[in-house]
Amino acid sequence: MAPDHPEGFLKLVRDAKSRIKEENYRETRKRLDAGEKIVLVDTREDSEWARGHIPGAIHLSRGVIERDIEKTIPDKETTVVLYCGGGFRSALAADNLQKMGYRNVISMDGGWRGWTEAGFPIIKD
Repeated sequence: MAPDHPEGFLKLVRDAKSRIKEENYRETRKRLDAGEKIVLVDTREDSEWARGHIPGAIHLSRGVIERDIEKTIPDKETTVVLYCGGGFRSALAADNLQKMGYRNVISMDGGWRGWTEAGFPIIKD
């Protein structure tokens, strides 16, 4: 885990990651390229989203995802892939969505950084 994050935060992330499913950004790209039916959700802050995001993603930031997920994605069987900057905030969000009854939630490990460093397509508004 990244050394620049406080230990208390990293402890929360490790705990969440012990209960969730993860896949790396390359696996997510393969799913998208194959046309799999997934909902890609960007959990980053509004300012991060505005600087760029993955094509086809919807935006539900970490601060509102639990409040807004049921009206945005009402079917709790939907495959939802969450991403953030590197995979920590999306792991926390995935853990909470599972607690809310979502059964096919995945956190994209490597997140936005991995995606962009790989040169995968992005959208800039």
